Amino acid sequence: MTTPSRSAKADVETKEVESIESQETALTEPGQISGVDPDQAAEPSFKAPPRRGISRLASGLLWGSLFVGTAITSGLLGAAVALTLPLPGFLGGETRPAASLGDLWQAGFRYQVTRPVNILVMGIDEVPEATPNSSEVFGGRTDTLLLVRVDAEAGTLNVMSIPRDTRVQIPGSGMDKINQANVLGGPELVAQTIGYNLGNLQVDRYVRINTTAFREMVDLVGGIEVNVPTRMEYTDRTQGLYIDLYPGWQTLNGDQAEQFARFRQDSGDIGRVQRQQMLLKALRERLTNPLVIPKLPQAIRVMQRYVDTNLTLEEMLAIANFGLEIESDQLQMVMLPGRFSTPDEFIASYWLPNWDASAAVMQNFFKADELGLYADNSQGRYVTDLSIAVQNASDRPDQAAAVARYLRDNGFENVYTISDWSTPMARTEVVAQRGDVESARLVESLLGVGRAISESTGDLGSDITIRVGQDWGDRAVQGPEAPAQ
Repeated sequence: MTTPSRSAKADVETKEVESIESQETALTEPGQISGVDPDQAAEPSFKAPPRRGISRLASGLLWGSLFVGTAITSGLLGAAVALTLPLPGFLGGETRPAASLGDLWQAGFRYQVTRPVNILVMGIDEVPEATPNSSEVFGGRTDTLLLVRVDAEAGTLNVMSIPRDTRVQIPGSGMDKINQANVLGGPELVAQTIGYNLGNLQVDRYVRINTTAFREMVDLVGGIEVNVPTRMEYTDRTQGLYIDLYPGWQTLNGDQAEQFARFRQDSGDIGRVQRQQMLLKALRERLTNPLVIPKLPQAIRVMQRYVDTNLTLEEMLAIANFGLEIESDQLQMVMLPGRFSTPDEFIASYWLPNWDASAAVMQNFFKADELGLYADNSQGRYVTDLSIAVQNASDRPDQAAAVARYLRDNGFENVYTISDWSTPMARTEVVAQRGDVESARLVESLLGVGRAISESTGDLGSDITIRVGQDWGDRAVQGPEAPAQ
């Protein structure tokens, strides 16, 4: 097989992303963040910088500008707003915590991200015995855990979802689910656990968000449009969970969106992670609606009480400003690669990481400078060795089988078909299930249609999942050279 050249694709868009220089920097020199000693920032484990008296307004700005949209039951409403919405800063290089929200909203942009920043984002389970409005409400287990890398030089926002049931070594505690780390030692221990198991990674900042927030945010923006792939019906009275959704495209209110996120009858914790990524995309689309943007100041006020963070106000504004510079295809999402445990392995149910694949994600997405505790990077792989799942997403019933045959004819041996996608798609998607965007683009080039995307909404056992859209059938009708015209 001749490896296809990326330049041969007719519909590939090549974009050069220039690094954003500082006008008045909130995130400054490499190895240094505003408010953090350089020696402290260079340590591999998480170190929280001195709090600078961040007001509730600052927490609200974080909520509105950085993490609205990303994860669901966690209350992590995350990275979407940072991709799309202008939150200007009026600060002239010093913190003014008494500023009004209106002043911040109307002011000009000043702060810029000047180096890659890793942010740990945690959605925290409710703690019933916690005193309302106290720090105790953020001491529960992590319902959702995301590692986010803001990279101004590359012009990318990378997000890795870590399932709450992931079995890891928690320093000072032993083997356990990663969702216990926040209970045992707060965000510092969560960051140490990630670094210990997944590679020497500096976590620069953290955000903890209470689970209550998501319903209110979705309702405030008028709901989000989501394609529910199958009938979802489930009742768990002990958790107060009542799920009743029908398949198809629909606008979900806050309660329904939470149902969509919390449903666990398909793939358990992993299905939830995949749906969180779907909801991120849906919320991002909603937040670009001109009718919604005027509601954001109100959204910020609503969300203030749900956020705990050590990001400074200037840093929030810098990250929000960075979001204005990137396109949706520069958001790359991946789930920690792995598999479900079996009953004969453990009594409890775990997500067992694939350490080698996880090491590749950490190096490619987060530039970790060491392998994790268990990774072995001695074995290289060829793109034709990849596991590729093919699923029909067109109105032609034979398209998945046709693409699978085409791939096998071109040297790919580990190719299999899975059940059809729930609704037809005009354009084929080549999903980098484990974050290997380079290989996904090569497969896209070979197909001659579609687009490569990085998210973990494909088949769990695959390296790449192909959703065959209408464009593949059109290619077959028009001839193999048609997409290049």
